[in-house]
Amino acid sequence: MKRKLRSGLSASLLAVAACAALHSPYSLAARDAQTILKETCQGCHTPEADNALSRISHQRKTPEGWLMTIARMQTMHGLQISDDDRRTLVKYLADTQGLAPSETDGVRYALERRLNTVEKFDDQTSQMCGRCHSGARVALQRRPAQEWERLVNFHLGQWPSLEYQALARDRDWFDIARKEMVPLLAKRYPLDNPAWKKWQSVAPKSAALVGNWSFSGHLPGKGELAGVMTVSADGSDTFKISVKGQYADGTPFNGDGSAILYTGYEWRGNVTIDGVTMRQVFAVQGNAMQGRMFEAEHDERGLDFVAAKQGSNRLLAVQPGYLKVGSETEVTLIGSGLTGKPDFGKGVEVVEVVEQSPERITVKLKAAANAQPGLRNVSVGSLKGPTLSVYGTIAEVKVVPEFSVSRIGEGGGSTPKVQGRFDAEAWGKGADGKPYRIGVFPAQWKVEAFDDRAKEDEDVKFAGTMQADTGVFTPGDAGPNPQRKMSTNNAGNLKVIAAVDDAGKSLTGEGHMIVTVQRWNNPPIP
Repeated sequence: MKRKLRSGLSASLLAVAACAALHSPYSLAARDAQTILKETCQGCHTPEADNALSRISHQRKTPEGWLMTIARMQTMHGLQISDDDRRTLVKYLADTQGLAPSETDGVRYALERRLNTVEKFDDQTSQMCGRCHSGARVALQRRPAQEWERLVNFHLGQWPSLEYQALARDRDWFDIARKEMVPLLAKRYPLDNPAWKKWQSVAPKSAALVGNWSFSGHLPGKGELAGVMTVSADGSDTFKISVKGQYADGTPFNGDGSAILYTGYEWRGNVTIDGVTMRQVFAVQGNAMQGRMFEAEHDERGLDFVAAKQGSNRLLAVQPGYLKVGSETEVTLIGSGLTGKPDFGKGVEVVEVVEQSPERITVKLKAAANAQPGLRNVSVGSLKGPTLSVYGTIAEVKVVPEFSVSRIGEGGGSTPKVQGRFDAEAWGKGADGKPYRIGVFPAQWKVEAFDDRAKEDEDVKFAGTMQADTGVFTPGDAGPNPQRKMSTNNAGNLKVIAAVDDAGKSLTGEGHMIVTVQRWNNPPIP
């Protein structure tokens, strides 16, 4: 039992260290990838035709996927490899056996650590694969049928009890996995895909990313931000970066760091903002970047990020993105190449242009008293971009995310707490009666017991504390709590309630949050 516990802890620590390495430039002093493959990997993986290696050459994965593979070789098979060699190998494999941008569409939430995403896969995939890890982990790799079958065999060999667990003991799991899932996965996620071959031929050079990038973002519990990220070359596919921006309330968002580019579009960076290290996981497409930044020690504390390279023509965001009928407000457009007159659609008048540059236009807007509620297409000259929501009254308030998980922690232990972070989205009804999203509004927040059991167990008292004005929930300490019945821990089952004021009328929305135990196994792809 002690050996297993130590092994689990070392695997967890290795995963954390490896993930940090993924966002760091590889060392020029490391051996080249071909030497590493020959001298380190060929002890187990046999050479094949065309300089291929068994197993390795028959898979394609994201940088995180290859990192997890190497970490598994270390923890399960005793692989000895230096940090520099591991970084070099991940870079080489991601570049030569990665995924095309189109192959990651729809499942990037796993790479971006959006851990409250509710996945939507077919029932069979969810039951056979998604009961133990995310379906995205399956969708972010490519194999031929033979390799998918070997993966099935590996699962049963490594975790023989899986046939006796929920959603396995009620069926012939192994037979279904081999005869139904293998052909399904081989067809859905094949090794050979024209999209990958095409991407390899058209992937841009990293030098195209050097320059200034206008960006826009949104951090739940804090609000919108905008600024400029400066990218300078620091080697082959590696960069130095400087970020200068601020939130809508004036709080600065400044920092410096480094980044590395994998597969021609997978951007991974480390930036220190006000003394806090944040990861960057972006997809780069031409003159556009999009993804998420999050704290290295708290991936739940993250912001959506979208950027356009200065010199290109793109309208990124409208901040704030809504305007009430009959009222005036200042709105800022963020982007690149913003020239010409801004237009906000029917019933919305530009009263004054307060500030205008190619990257930022601030205007004072007025919505007519008889303006129809709904979405307006926003344009600057010939550029089209995000919409502006015009509303008269709020029809509904939604808590986002609707379902979430937070985790107890600390309490004398080394595992940090995982917060719950929420936005209150206002929704309206258009002239056609159809609902439309207005935007994120300030709200007053609280939590309540989700059901009678949660009320009986006093979950609201013990599970944690909600900040009333931000929507940030901090869970309780880990470990037994002698004040609770049977000295159980501070887990809980809670409603999350947001109250938004609409001209003196309070409208509420509800979400559901599970406060649960620590996350001991936290791999790069959940």
